[in-house]
Amino acid sequence: MVTFLGARDITGMESNYHSFEDLWIWKEAMQICFEVYDCMKECRDFKLRDQMCDSSVSMPSNIAEGFELNTDRAFIRHLYISKGSGGELRTQMYIAIRQHYVSENRGNQLVNRIKRWAGAMQKFIEARKKSTLRNPT
Repeated sequence: MVTFLGARDITGMESNYHSFEDLWIWKEAMQICFEVYDCMKECRDFKLRDQMCDSSVSMPSNIAEGFELNTDRAFIRHLYISKGSGGELRTQMYIAIRQHYVSENRGNQLVNRIKRWAGAMQKFIEARKKSTLRNPT
């Protein structure tokens, strides 16, 4: 049994979801997205703000899209895309912190939240791949 983020069991997550809305990784990505929108709403650097909002929207959106395609291969591919968007968002957050668009404290808290989410994503992807190897579709 693999655990992460305080008692989240990937094996249990693997077998106990019926829609993408049931997934902790999707729920957490949604919360990160909302937080990005909230902390960037006053930012006058529209290019960076829009890129950050796009990256944050891409995180839960790709989880949902991959899930709805109903193949393990597509789901795993979209999980990786979602995880990549998280890396993109972290980079953009470092820029926003450096430019003083976001306070260092709030920005670093969000960066750390994204890192925890990315770790959970990687573990979920690994569990999904193992499940796919055991039960190919």
